[in-house]
Amino acid sequence: MKISIITATYNAEATILDTLASLAAQDYPREKIEWIVMDGASTDATVSRIHESAFRPDRMVSEPDNGIYDALNKGVMKATGDIVGFLHADDMLASPTVLNRVACAFHNSGAEAVYGDLQYVRQQSDGSFPVVRHWESGVYYRRKLRWGWMPPHPSLFLKRDLYERCRLDPGVYFDVRYKCAADYDFMMRLLSRYEVEPAYLRMVLVKMRLGGMSNRSMGHIIQKSKEDWRIIRQNRLGGVLTLAGKNFSKLHQFIAR
Repeated sequence: MKISIITATYNAEATILDTLASLAAQDYPREKIEWIVMDGASTDATVSRIHESAFRPDRMVSEPDNGIYDALNKGVMKATGDIVGFLHADDMLASPTVLNRVACAFHNSGAEAVYGDLQYVRQQSDGSFPVVRHWESGVYYRRKLRWGWMPPHPSLFLKRDLYERCRLDPGVYFDVRYKCAADYDFMMRLLSRYEVEPAYLRMVLVKMRLGGMSNRSMGHIIQKSKEDWRIIRQNRLGGVLTLAGKNFSKLHQFIAR
């Protein structure tokens, strides 16, 4: 089972080597991993650091784009694996067994989608990454969508043909009109409109540095909430309680850690 991993980068010289190292450490056969890097014409040393590494991308493009979701759209179009996942330039696969366990979960469950848990981490001066927030996804039930449930997008792996089924009219997968929440829109279309039943892999798949696009500032958080509301209404998932549930459920992730 070939797994395509798509990494979107832009001026990520400070973090890309950790991302790369976590992928290189996988015990899954290298010939079954397709690493695709979509770089948004970085002006720092991101591209050179990737090229100088021993673990090199199978495909890499460095050109201006229209934001991260545009880069992800381009990456999916280039993917040739049976399974597609994302590993952003601020993220790391949580352990060397992640891709192997994901492949086994697809094989054993027969599902079209597999998701797991995620941890937000903060890098310390000694190189350690203590956990700040633990996102335990829990088992999927369709009724949870109306209460704001969703899986962490970085921990979601899909069979590639699902993307073709979920294309929007312009021929893309992620709606680039959303700057912070196109992944939420995609997942809600996938789970509600197309009624995909994902399998839950009860383990941490990804470690994400604090300061990502959706939580780097109060302005981004407000913008994301506005976009979430539009997505909830557009997909007819519920109402105000859905948005409230989506936001307040995150409080437990801090307490639970």
